Amino acid sequence: MATFKAKDGTQIYYKDGGAGKPVLFSHGWPLDGDMWDSQLNYLAERGFRAIAFDRRGFGRSDQPWTGYDYDTFASDINDLITTLDLQDVTLVGFSMGGGDVTRYINNYGSARVAGLALLGAVTPIFGKSDSFPQGVDQSVFDGIRDGLRKDRAQFISDFATPFYGINAGQTVSAGALTQTLNIALLASLKGTIDCVTAFGETDFRPDMTKIDVPTLVIHGSNDQIVPFETTGKLAAETIKNATLKVYDNAPHGFALTHQDQLNEDLLAFVKSL
Repeated sequence: MATFKAKDGTQIYYKDGGAGKPVLFSHGWPLDGDMWDSQLNYLAERGFRAIAFDRRGFGRSDQPWTGYDYDTFASDINDLITTLDLQDVTLVGFSMGGGDVTRYINNYGSARVAGLALLGAVTPIFGKSDSFPQGVDQSVFDGIRDGLRKDRAQFISDFATPFYGINAGQTVSAGALTQTLNIALLASLKGTIDCVTAFGETDFRPDMTKIDVPTLVIHGSNDQIVPFETTGKLAAETIKNATLKVYDNAPHGFALTHQDQLNEDLLAFVKSL
């Protein structure tokens, strides 16, 4: 099992396949690197090196008690990039993972980065604040934390319905729903809860001004988790060199429901860099 050691000693799992220009994937909450299996195989079979890691506290990585903040997540990505000596890497972040890769560029620059893809991402800002009143109300994040503390398994099981848009006509197999729950329950409860605070309260608007590489923003028009109008649309308007693709009627979890379309769009993007 491949792991690397983060600066604080945390062992972080990653999978690495294929050869060619590297593409590094940062997963969403409350999943792990396995959410990217379709994309990893698709790109690796087409001449790219595809890498995905399990965020600290999730999947097969260590579960430290602390460190669930975006500066630490960015540091972990930097440690992985330097450990593997990646050059001209395309960073792909889904949902909260979009914050990881954006903070990486803010903190460490883009010297090793060829491009950026933000997929259903929480950037530039997700939660409501005095300076961003159109964001998701903080009571929503309070409810998520309370649900996790009370009955995490049932909360995640229920969360899959809006996540995949099952209540809006999307079809997801029973096996995929089982896998989603199994992946989520591998994670640290503490890390799962702390990440809700991280993505609900972190303001990436200053980070967005540091993005100086070609950027692909993809969002579902029917995202019930991370609303398009206040995240993906705003990100595409804020980032220089950004291209926006909106998947019609797609839910938050479009990496599964629209995997063929996403695979083709990612391949075209990385080929263009």
